[in-house]
Amino acid sequence: MSHHLDSPAARQDVRLDITDFYVFRGERGTVFVLNVNNSITGPEAPQGFHHEGRYEFRIDTDADARQDLAYRFTFGEPGPDGGQRWTLHRLTGDQSRDDTATGTEVATGVTGEETAGSAGERIWAGRAGDPFWIDHDVLVAVGEAFGHGERVDLSGWDRSKATNVFAGQTVHSLVLEVSDEELLRHTGGALALGTWAVSILATDAGGWRQIQRAGHPMFHPIFSQHDPDLGDRYNTTRPDQDRELYTDLIAGRIADVVAAYDTADDARAYGETVTAFLFPDVLPYRVGSPAGYGFAGCNGRTLTDNVVDVMFSLATNTPFDIGLTKDCVTARPTGAFPYVAPVA
Repeated sequence: MSHHLDSPAARQDVRLDITDFYVFRGERGTVFVLNVNNSITGPEAPQGFHHEGRYEFRIDTDADARQDLAYRFTFGEPGPDGGQRWTLHRLTGDQSRDDTATGTEVATGVTGEETAGSAGERIWAGRAGDPFWIDHDVLVAVGEAFGHGERVDLSGWDRSKATNVFAGQTVHSLVLEVSDEELLRHTGGALALGTWAVSILATDAGGWRQIQRAGHPMFHPIFSQHDPDLGDRYNTTRPDQDRELYTDLIAGRIADVVAAYDTADDARAYGETVTAFLFPDVLPYRVGSPAGYGFAGCNGRTLTDNVVDVMFSLATNTPFDIGLTKDCVTARPTGAFPYVAPVA
C-alpha cells in the first residue's frame, strides 16, 4: 500500500483516499496520474470521486516545496449510470496557494471519456485497474519493524508463495497529460520540478481541509503503519514543513531499524541521509525526460516501477525482495493514453 488507506482521516471516505501518484513521460508530454478509492474496501463504500472534494496536482518550480502551479479537478454527483461531470482548472503563482482562487478553466468532461483541454491537454477520469503490488505479510512485517525499532521478521514468510494483495482490485484514476511547451509556459521555463498530489474536502464552515497528500511512495506503510496520529498529522501538513516537523522523528526510526541490522557504522547519520532524500516529500521530475523510481534515484515515477523493493531496501539499508514484480498485477497499464489499466 503505497498510500492506500494510510490514515484514519483517509479511511473515513475512500473517495478522498489517495492510493498512488505518478509522473512520467507520455506520448505528447508530461503525464500526471492520481489514483483514489481502491475497491478493496468493498461494494458498500462510496463509489467514484467525491462531489464535495477537490483533487490537485501541485507543481513547484523553484525548489521551495511550495506550489507555483496547480491543476484542480472538481466533480459533480454521480448520475444514474455512475458517470460524473468534472471540471479542471489551472492555477498559477499565488492563486495556486489560495483555496479561494478559481484560476482558469481548462476543460470540462465526464468520467470514462477522453477530453481535450483548451491548450491541447489530454484529460481522462474513471475506473481503472490498480497498478500497485505488495505482499500483505511483508507489509505487516515492515510496519512492525519500524513500529518497534527492530529487524523485519520474515521467518514465517515463504517468498515462493508471495501474492499481490491488490490483484483484481480497481481504483478511480485522474490522468492529465500536458505538452512540454504548455507546461514550460507556466513553469517559467523551469525543467526541474517538484510534484505532489492532494485531496481536499469542503468544511461546514465554508473552507477547505486537506485530507491526504502524496509525493514519494511508501512513506506511510513504513513509518506510520503503527502510528495513526502521525499519518493524520502528516497528511494535513505541507511539504515545505516536512524537514522541520518530521526529520528528527523519521531519522530516529530509520536509525533504530538500521542499528538492528548493523548495516551502518553510524545508523543515525544514515537515517538523516534518507530523510534528506525523502523531505520535502515532493516527487522530482525533469520535463521531457524518461521517468523512473529506482535504486539509482528517482525522476518521477512510472506506473510499473517497483517502488516497494526500492523503498524497503532504502529504509532498512538492507537488500529487499518481496518476491513480486509488475507481472503480478491483474490488469496492466498501457503505452497509450490514458495509460492506466483498462477494466471490463
